[in-house]
Amino acid sequence: MEMTPRQRWLALLEGKSADRIPTDYQATDEVTTRLLRDLDCNNEEALWRRLHIDCRRFVEPRWQRPDDCKDPEADMWGVRFRLVDYGTGTYDEPELKPLAQVESVEQIHAHHWPDPDDFDYSVISRALEADDGYRPIHAGCYEPFLLYGYLRGLEAAFEDLALRPELADAILGHIFDFYYEHHRRIFEAGSGVKSGARIDLTWVAEDLGAQTGPLISLPMYRRFLLPNQIKMAELARSFGIHVMYHTDGAARIFLPDLIDRVGIEILDPIQWRCPGMEREALVAEFGDRIIFHGSIDNQQTLAFGTVEDVVAEVRESVEIYADARWICGPCHNIQPVTPTENIVAMYETIHKV
Repeated sequence: MEMTPRQRWLALLEGKSADRIPTDYQATDEVTTRLLRDLDCNNEEALWRRLHIDCRRFVEPRWQRPDDCKDPEADMWGVRFRLVDYGTGTYDEPELKPLAQVESVEQIHAHHWPDPDDFDYSVISRALEADDGYRPIHAGCYEPFLLYGYLRGLEAAFEDLALRPELADAILGHIFDFYYEHHRRIFEAGSGVKSGARIDLTWVAEDLGAQTGPLISLPMYRRFLLPNQIKMAELARSFGIHVMYHTDGAARIFLPDLIDRVGIEILDPIQWRCPGMEREALVAEFGDRIIFHGSIDNQQTLAFGTVEDVVAEVRESVEIYADARWICGPCHNIQPVTPTENIVAMYETIHKV
């Protein structure tokens, strides 16, 4: 009997096999728009079904901008972004970093921090009431140091960890306090829905790896990030919600802590060209404990390879992950330089396995 996308995800999370290898999708808006056009699909759901993609449905509360927000162009953290065109697409980059000039903990406490009371969480309950249960439901993302970099500037954020730990503790503390209560209310809104739909997954995340090695040391990770990641994961589990973890790059040294202490169940992505992230080694050491998510290289194979290259990498990955649980997809957002035929080849190849 053919499974639904949700059933495939849940089967893997329960340590079982699905009727086929599940798939997922990550891409820039430009890529999705192009695929809709090239594949003659009226909407994203039609695209997912056309390519047999088991992607998640995301639900989130609605922010109600409070009257005392001084900058109407800033987000709820006070960060203002500008659109940067890099030739084949655009990204939002932080332009106004509201904590860039702070020098004391008192200044940090005085910042206008967001309040969970400014959100309408009933949006989530209504979305789940209307859901058909076909796809897994994902809600929430806790990625504090990424936000820290937006608030402070990335260079100053890294310097704080080494030189100004009291500032780091204060900023990360405010971020954690908000997100813990924010996620608690999100998860609560997703509980007890009459339709039987529920939140299945949440992100606990942080980019810990760069292209060739870790972004921070293991002791620094344990000092500033690990304790609150554990608390956020425990909160999710208290609601029966599964924990996905996102980190780019060469993050091998952090995996024992993430698996043994945070208790992650899905690791995203597998940038297997980065040192220490080789697929065979990860499967040998961790393959019986976590689900691998992504893995098809979007920096070389998908973007610049041929259709034959893509097919070969998918088939190679099938063999490598044969004794593990794997959700096939790109190892990060598919970029606009990626040909449509390569994307289609990835999903058609895995569907035929």
